Amino acid sequence: MTDNAVAPRTATPLTLLGTGAMGTALARAWLAAGHEVTVWNRTPARAQALATEGAVVARSAAEAVAANRLVIVCLLDDASVGDALDGAALAGRDLVNLTTGTPGEGRTRAAWAEARGARFLDGGIMAVPPMIGVAGSGGYVLYSGSPELFEEHRDTFAVPAATRYVGADPGFAALYDVALLSAMNGMFAGMLHAFALVRPEDIAPKDFAPLLADWLTAMAPAVHQTAGRLESGDYTRNVVSSLAMQAAGVPTFLRTAEEQHVSPELLAPYLELMQRRVAQGHGEEDGTGMIGLLDLRRGA
Repeated sequence: MTDNAVAPRTATPLTLLGTGAMGTALARAWLAAGHEVTVWNRTPARAQALATEGAVVARSAAEAVAANRLVIVCLLDDASVGDALDGAALAGRDLVNLTTGTPGEGRTRAAWAEARGARFLDGGIMAVPPMIGVAGSGGYVLYSGSPELFEEHRDTFAVPAATRYVGADPGFAALYDVALLSAMNGMFAGMLHAFALVRPEDIAPKDFAPLLADWLTAMAPAVHQTAGRLESGDYTRNVVSSLAMQAAGVPTFLRTAEEQHVSPELLAPYLELMQRRVAQGHGEEDGTGMIGLLDLRRGA
């Protein structure tokens, strides 16, 4: 299920625990859309700015939870969520946890909330604060857990950012979140290595940047090709650049880094996996099979 950011037909009152940069952005989006918002923050002074914009500042997390049925949490980590909600009456509440965590933490927190009489959704925010409340920004929030809770409040959730419901398993939002961020970090690692290679030379970063951005964009369809090969189990069909061919370039990558006085540490783990897969006799594949080397359950 996917929604674009829209104003709800009925402005549901809600509580928001956590007014850091992201929490403040969320609160402002809901306030601007006409919602009654009660906020709480461990450091009260950090919530006061929202009071001037119409938010009600609660003296405690328990008081904030008692104010509204819909309770949204955006704190530092799962331990902070447990600390904030300790002693709060959750029976009959709709608890939505937008705190970054692991899939296991999402599942455990769901069981914890349900044992206390609350419906539960876990969430992963795929945006930075300046994207919140901005139509067309590209930001969205992943949700997983109670489908009934999501359906009832989906208009409210769609106010600060578009929504994507990814399943009833409460761990899925965190899993999607971390998987997407992991891919992003891998791209950033390659980008930094590329800039490090050219930096010692008379090459302006702003002149190199368009080439790098265009090249990464051109490689993006590999995402869909990899998905297709994983679905079929055939890692050799329509391979244009085999793993053996790619691995043959490893010494050049490493020598170039050495010549440019650049550490290969951002690139080396990937190159090592490539060489290991080829050594196992899979040089005719593309890189999809390297995923098996990462699966610790299979002892690969």
